[in-house]
Amino acid sequence: MNRLQLDAQVVEREPLRYTPAGVPIVNCLLAHRGSTQEAGSERQIELTLAAMAAGEISGSIANLELGQSARFAGFLAPRHRNAKSLVFHITELLEIEKD
Repeated sequence: MNRLQLDAQVVEREPLRYTPAGVPIVNCLLAHRGSTQEAGSERQIELTLAAMAAGEISGSIANLELGQSARFAGFLAPRHRNAKSLVFHITELLEIEKD
């Protein structure tokens, strides 16, 4: 199963755009900072991840304020055919934290 759930902040976002078929799309960059347990020790994690949302969810992502924390869910896929880099395709906005 290819499913990713991540608590993160939107740190960069491109303007909402539309495909030739009229599907709304937004590209963004998410930042995550936290800790987890690995092999009996606490490990600090800091990462940024390229992400995008298509369809109805794109409007919700486009309306998030930069720096606002949320819980995102979706899947990872290559940026384009034959690409080695991955993009997080956001399909759900599960929880929004108001600062």
